[in-house]
Amino acid sequence: MQDNNVVKYLLNRHDEILNRLFDFLRIPSVSTDPAFAGGMKDAQVFLLRWLKQMGLDDVQLLHGGGHPAVYGAWNNAPRKPTLLIYGHYDVQPPDPVEAWITPPFEPTIRDGRIYARGASDIKGSTAIALETLGAFLKIRGACPVNVRVFLEGEEETNSPSLRAIVEKYGALLQADGMISADGGRAHPEIPTINIGSRGIIEFEISMRTAEKDLHSGRYGGAVRNATHEMARVIASLHNKDGSIAIPEMMDVLPAVSDEARAQSAKLPFDENEFVNDVGGLAYGEPGYTVREQLTLRPALDVNGMWGGYTGVGGKTIIPNIAYAKLSVRTVAGQDKDRVFKAIIAHLYAACHEGVKLSIEDPGTGSPAFSLPTGHPLVRAAQKVLHEATGQDPVLVRLGSSIPITAIFRELLGVQTLMFGFNLPGEDIHAPNEFFRVASIAKGLSVWPRLLEELSKYELDEFRK
Repeated sequence: MQDNNVVKYLLNRHDEILNRLFDFLRIPSVSTDPAFAGGMKDAQVFLLRWLKQMGLDDVQLLHGGGHPAVYGAWNNAPRKPTLLIYGHYDVQPPDPVEAWITPPFEPTIRDGRIYARGASDIKGSTAIALETLGAFLKIRGACPVNVRVFLEGEEETNSPSLRAIVEKYGALLQADGMISADGGRAHPEIPTINIGSRGIIEFEISMRTAEKDLHSGRYGGAVRNATHEMARVIASLHNKDGSIAIPEMMDVLPAVSDEARAQSAKLPFDENEFVNDVGGLAYGEPGYTVREQLTLRPALDVNGMWGGYTGVGGKTIIPNIAYAKLSVRTVAGQDKDRVFKAIIAHLYAACHEGVKLSIEDPGTGSPAFSLPTGHPLVRAAQKVLHEATGQDPVLVRLGSSIPITAIFRELLGVQTLMFGFNLPGEDIHAPNEFFRVASIAKGLSVWPRLLEELSKYELDEFRK
């Protein structure tokens, strides 16, 4: 692969590319917190300038009511496929800041790792994709395919404006396929291709048992306690063995195919190490391996639960209201609206008479995603990864959710190849997030070859 002049150019500019990534990482582009609105705007300006400097056309912000997406295009490859190049510039909040060894928005290299918020999720992989496009235009004056860059600003908040952006700017986003910098590798030594991800539903509930908080001496033992009720109802969501205790959600699931289980088993995976690495306790649906539990079966989790007094010292009350945030990871074959209705029906049925259950924030969601294994995106990735590593790539699925994959398939008819270069264990969403320096060269060696390989396919092959 090293005879490729674009690859050579990129690898020779490794330090320059690293410096630009550091500039990107210094921008505190946290989408969920209004206190970081300035950082979001700074990231937009940074990316708009970058896309213009590399030679893309029609560079602009795409507005959908929230944080805008950054867009640019190059459409000068007649009779060649048009590919969307996806990344996102928003990042998770850095909290708790005191848990970081070095400041979250001051990238630092330690032991071959770049520590910074957003380094792994996903500014590192986004930079690889953009540097590749810039190199083609610099060295050859052209890209092998037509490209339309779409850099989202709300991925970390579940893409609430994405549908509005697509409806407003659909003509700009028409493409034959999409390559996403999000959705990374599953193993550091074995090449993998992501062919699916779980869907997600998020919501918040509250339970009320009285008009106000009550004195535990005067009322304790005689009235219901909202936090007790919440704990009891939440506990009813799972059976003792770890399986989800909602028949209306689970009984309609199609059986996991032998092919899917065989694909899952191809990736080396130490179940004990997976749990022990985080100091956790194994717990999940019986009859499935941990990899299958993570990728082929749904999950229902409580993300937070609170009520009553939580400050310093004691306050002897009986809370009148309690809250919980929940999330669901759905799999192929599950209708997210039907799943949500089944969970809510279970919660109402589990409440004692008189307890007032409310759905405070239905949130947003997206369905599970699957990429057909015979699609040109998969076939091209298989070829270039085999050439780069000498190994046949393993087809894998993600346990996490990437909303744009399902949304773009639904609204634009576009399939997505997830081709990021981050790895598991890089502490995304947590303090001391990092991205391996070595991943930059690996990505820069393969992205150019992937675009060249995709240029060989006929347009009608993408829509089969």
